[in-house]
Amino acid sequence: MSGTSDGPAPAADLVGPAITESYDTTSSGTSQPSPLSDDPPLTSEDRLLNPPVEAPSPTPSVDAPPLTPAADQPPFSPATGPQPVSFGAAFTAAPLAMAVVDREGLVVTANGTMGSLLGTGAEALVGKVAADLLDLSSDARTWHAYREVLRGRQAKLRCTRRVKHPDGHSLWAQVTVTPLPEAEKAVLLSVADISVRRELQARLRHLQMHDPVTRLPNRTLFFERLSAALEADSYEESGTGRIGLCYLDLDGFKAVNDTLGHRVGDRLLAAVAERLTHCADEAGHGRPTTPLVARLGGDEFALLVEDSTGTEQLAELAESVLKAIQEPFDLSGQRLSVSASIGVVERHAAGTSATGLMQAADTTLYWAKADGKARWTLFDPERNAHRMTRQALSSGLRPAIERGEFALEYQPLVGMEDGRVRGVEALVRWHHPQFGTLTPNRFIGLAEEDGSIVQLGRWALKTACRQARRWQLERPDEPPLFVSVNVAVRQVWDSDLVADVAETLTETGLAPHLLQLELTESAVMGSAGRPLQALQALSEMGVRIAIDDFGTGYSNLAYLSRLPVSVLKLDGSFVRGFQYEGTDAHPNPADEVIVEAMIQLAHRLGLTVTAECVETSAQATRLRRIGCDTGQGWLYSRPVPPDRITELVEGEGCRK
Repeated sequence: MSGTSDGPAPAADLVGPAITESYDTTSSGTSQPSPLSDDPPLTSEDRLLNPPVEAPSPTPSVDAPPLTPAADQPPFSPATGPQPVSFGAAFTAAPLAMAVVDREGLVVTANGTMGSLLGTGAEALVGKVAADLLDLSSDARTWHAYREVLRGRQAKLRCTRRVKHPDGHSLWAQVTVTPLPEAEKAVLLSVADISVRRELQARLRHLQMHDPVTRLPNRTLFFERLSAALEADSYEESGTGRIGLCYLDLDGFKAVNDTLGHRVGDRLLAAVAERLTHCADEAGHGRPTTPLVARLGGDEFALLVEDSTGTEQLAELAESVLKAIQEPFDLSGQRLSVSASIGVVERHAAGTSATGLMQAADTTLYWAKADGKARWTLFDPERNAHRMTRQALSSGLRPAIERGEFALEYQPLVGMEDGRVRGVEALVRWHHPQFGTLTPNRFIGLAEEDGSIVQLGRWALKTACRQARRWQLERPDEPPLFVSVNVAVRQVWDSDLVADVAETLTETGLAPHLLQLELTESAVMGSAGRPLQALQALSEMGVRIAIDDFGTGYSNLAYLSRLPVSVLKLDGSFVRGFQYEGTDAHPNPADEVIVEAMIQLAHRLGLTVTAECVETSAQATRLRRIGCDTGQGWLYSRPVPPDRITELVEGEGCRK
């Protein structure tokens, strides 16, 4: 190989044990060397490695006769005064490995240290290709920079190479290539053995990248490997092009630390790490790669599968991990049994980011916990889309109230005997700018979780009462309609509901008996303390209290007689068991018996009964026959805007 070749290095020269760790070059521009006559006078340092051109020897030697330094800078000895200096002797005895290389890339001369470094004599290096000795052509970037220095178009090259010694061991060497004066057409190549420093750096990096408790790769190294795997798959066609992740944590690990101490907890983590590593080794048997096991922090672990073959492979790995962890642990006399929850994600690597993959894994782990723990759950895009929608709705609830995106629709409450509208139930709708009109089942639960139900409930109460008062003023000669408003238990705990109702009635001018508040059965039946006091205060004010969805919760009939309740609303599941008109559905006699018994009980307690989900005239007929007071359902009307209620009331009434 010629050191001055302009073409790319041969393929064999681009592959070798040496790798470039650091790379440093200094450019001197592209100007050509000046003629010899224009060179500045040589200094003493110039003469150190550049014997006179006019008297070259057949084989360049560093043992040139002593030279007398320039007159303006005489050598000086404290003992004897100025003395001649042997620069060739200094080159030969230098502890730094050095060699002079000509512009063709061939070694002109080398000192003994260079010979020892490369495991040969200095004389044996003369005439050898320097790039081959130090593997400078193993990567294209270093090879190009080296040739630029040889040509005089670059001032310096510094790189790190891994050099194999003839006795078999390898060493790390820092190689520096610097041009010598142009008159000599040569470069100085120096090599420093940095193996000790590299070993120390490697040990420090290992400590930084591994968990001290489990000795597994830590979070930093895991994300480094994950990012590298995703980046490699983005441009490499080899492998499957897929990536998988099992993200797990131990169920109830905090209890172990709290009861047995952190020392036992650390031993448990180390034991879990051993079992995970064993599972990874078994999963990698016969495959190109073995899953990477890492501890991400606390009791969280991850198993990264590069070039996965599909969800089946990840499912098998997750199953083996669950079984391995469920086996009891014996820790210094402590026998512990634990379980784990695992989120499993498997997808194409292309287009996947490390952050996105971890977010999906974290979400799936949460699903596994929510579904009962001690299990693995596979990432579901549809379920995740629902979660994302839920998150978007939750974060937008409070601003939506302020922007006026909510509206009320009203569903008639109809007297069973005459079919006339007696009142209405106010049902909130969210006109979402992105998801369209949403019914309460899409957002009420979210509002209860984040507390915005208080603000939303207060708005619904005032809006409904204001509308009921407007209907009353529009029809002064007709019996007024009452309005029924749903109230969440959190409204009772987190706000002064009694004060809110009193203020609203005063502000709107609506009579208390024209307001009905609906609470679910499970909430009302367990009322005690402040909730019970609030209900009693509202009842004494004249407001009617209704139990919604009665018959599906905790029906404590003895407790029912002590509550200030005036209305029971039977859950629609009972009514659906009645005979349907024009269908082959068979009635459920038990439903009718239960409904009749509840109506009789309510009447004996002085309560009225409203049946929900009345959809056919046959259902209405049976309810009327067994004494139900009012009905609500699509037979009479769907929830409609306020002006449609006016039309229904002014008409002949709803169907009986």
